[in-house]
Amino acid sequence: MKFQNRILLSLLTAAIITPVLAQQLPRLMPDDLFRRNIGTPEQLDKQFPPHHIIDNIYYIGTESLGSFLITTSAGHILVNTDYERTVPTLKKSVEQLGFKFEDIKIIIGSHEHADHMEGDALAKQMTGAKVVVVAEQVKGLTAMKPGDKPHPIDEIVHDGDKVTLGDETLIAHLTPGHTDGCISWELTVREGGKDYKVVIIGSLGVNPNYQLYNNPANPKIVEQYRSSYAKLRALAVDVPLGSHPAMYRMQDKYPRIGQSPNPFIDHEGYLYEIAINEQAMNLRLEEQRLAAANQAK
Repeated sequence: MKFQNRILLSLLTAAIITPVLAQQLPRLMPDDLFRRNIGTPEQLDKQFPPHHIIDNIYYIGTESLGSFLITTSAGHILVNTDYERTVPTLKKSVEQLGFKFEDIKIIIGSHEHADHMEGDALAKQMTGAKVVVVAEQVKGLTAMKPGDKPHPIDEIVHDGDKVTLGDETLIAHLTPGHTDGCISWELTVREGGKDYKVVIIGSLGVNPNYQLYNNPANPKIVEQYRSSYAKLRALAVDVPLGSHPAMYRMQDKYPRIGQSPNPFIDHEGYLYEIAINEQAMNLRLEEQRLAAANQAK
């Protein structure tokens, strides 16, 4: 009941602020946000300088694929192995930060697309880590077999479950729409004597080929997106991260690392990212509805 009340409050808040935000938002379509997130083919593979974000969280991904190392007293957690071909790049980044890739004990991912979880099998082979997946990810992951290697699944968790290693705990928040198993991972960090809520957003975006209006394969897709936007707003996040670094403007923030306040503390940027994706989803939905109406004439 408490969570439902938070969702209701978030929806009421969104209803109040959305008209204000809409006046400030650029009119971006899902295709625009998709191109922003993916970047160029070169950016998918090119290492971005590994760096410290806050407390025990480090960036180890490429220029357009977000991967994170979370260090703990009992080894490390890897969030997003990306493509299989990018796993060596992640290893290089971990080592450049002064950590050992072999000390990774748990592997988790944002959602069941190849650019975020295809590398699970290779990363497990290199580290011996446990691959923890969410129940809704299983179907997509079992079909993901680079080089005919079966996708490892060592433990299955569900919405709201906790994944703990050493002194760190992450909470799995199911935020479907982009995929059925899209997960946003929450953890609490500490900096300057203050606690901050971090969420690594699974994805908010609508891929260019997605059918929103009257989707026979997933009639609830719009409901999923809207529920996920409300759920994420209710989390009141201080430090937004994401499966694509453009989702939290990493390249803009990176040059300001070391400044005070920490540039990655960005609640307003978090709300903006939700709003711009929700607007894009609604624009595409209306576009498809009008197209269907015109076709029916």
